[in-house]
Order: sequence, then structure tokens, then C-alpha cells
Amino acid sequence: MSIDRSASAQWSGGLKTGRGSLTTQSGVLSAAPYGFSSRFEGQPGTNPEELIGAAHAGCFTMQLSALLEKAGLTAERLETKAVVSLEKDATGFAIPRIKLTLTGKVPGASDEAFQKIAAEAKAICPVSRLLKAEISLEARLA
Repeated sequence: MSIDRSASAQWSGGLKTGRGSLTTQSGVLSAAPYGFSSRFEGQPGTNPEELIGAAHAGCFTMQLSALLEKAGLTAERLETKAVVSLEKDATGFAIPRIKLTLTGKVPGASDEAFQKIAAEAKAICPVSRLLKAEISLEARLA
């Protein structure tokens, strides 16, 4: 089974003065603005790192919910924050780490079981696995 989802980016101009927009297939993002200032200077608009963080937090939390359910537990509340670090190194910018911070309220769960299940969810959620994925590219000039 394969489920394909899509998103697109549009950009006009140079790096610092250019502007872009991001749109998702679902329409949740529809021409959401992004640019140098929203990525590097904290100005309004989105950026790739916060979108990766949202995707990772959402995926991990859903995976955790599934594993808790499999263990006979139901979360009353799970809240995950993902901090995506963008750093400059000798070759340019890179994302060397993502820190997930989870707070959960799961009636009947011991801390030991919760920690074990959360670690498994981190290891197997599709976005965590993405970071090890083959990335293909098809490029053409119009």
C-alpha cells in the first residue's frame, strides 16, 4: 500500500529579498508565505524547519498513541514539542538534530512502560525513519 501526499513551493527573486509560498495538497497551507526573514530572522511567515518539526511531532505522537493502544493503554493527553536545530557548518547549513519533548497523561501506565513505548514510537514513526530515507530528485528547466 502506498499513500502519496504532496506539497509545493513557489519562489521568486534572490535569497534575501525573494519571497515564496508553500501549499499543501489538503489546502491546510495555501500559499503560506516564507522567505529569508521568516527562516533566519524570526519574522512572520513559516519556514522548512518548523514544518519538519510539526510533521515529526504529529507523526511521533500518532505512532505513540497506536503503540499505547496496542499495549492496552489509552492516552488522555499527549503533547509533543519538536525543536529542529538549523546550524551552519563548514559545508553550509544542516539540521544536525531534532529534540522531541513529550508530556503524556496515560491512566494506568507506569513510567517504565511509558518510556519504553515512547522510545519505540520515536524509532519507528515514519518521519523519524524519513531521516534515513533515499531521496530522489527529478529536475527540469521550464
